[in-house]
Amino acid sequence: MSESVAIPLQHRPEPVRPKPLLSNGVLGMMIFIFTEVMIFAGFISAHAVVRSQAAGQMWPPFGQPRLPVQETALNTAALLVSGLVLVVAWFAFRKERSRARIPLLLSILLGTFFVYFQGLEWVALLGEGLTIQSSSYGGFFYLIVGTHAIHAVAALIALIWAGVRLNQGRLTGSELATVSAFWYFVVLVWPVLYIKVYL
Repeated sequence: MSESVAIPLQHRPEPVRPKPLLSNGVLGMMIFIFTEVMIFAGFISAHAVVRSQAAGQMWPPFGQPRLPVQETALNTAALLVSGLVLVVAWFAFRKERSRARIPLLLSILLGTFFVYFQGLEWVALLGEGLTIQSSSYGGFFYLIVGTHAIHAVAALIALIWAGVRLNQGRLTGSELATVSAFWYFVVLVWPVLYIKVYL
């Protein structure tokens, strides 16, 4: 009677999952940003149509204050610099997390400067009679710039959250990348709005 010989099965190694190009947080943020770009594109398109219909007429309409172009240019510069400083924070974080604290804080302070002085601008314009109901000029200004302001405040809160997490030693690269993507959107969409609305 012949004995059966047991042949051991070769164990195949577990398949290695490739590292995703983007974390789930960053991917979700990119989808969100895409939808927000479409919203702002719609606002700008509507603004351009209404302004083109006013060709040959005064713009801004008679009795409406002019937007503070020079003061807002300073705010725009502060916002752009905050985006550049956040890039520095990202590279510092990748080398050594503690090095990202100062540039991240500086980015937060510049963002706060932007939001605060844009708020002062709104108060001054309201005092001069520019309201959302005063004209299509005022309506579009508060709709477009106000929507950006909501995004700027939300992104600034996210940056502050990242700063707190960093100080606690709990901030991950994925979290910083997700928050940074949101802030870059706020930074990069603003010059387009400034050119289209203020100039």
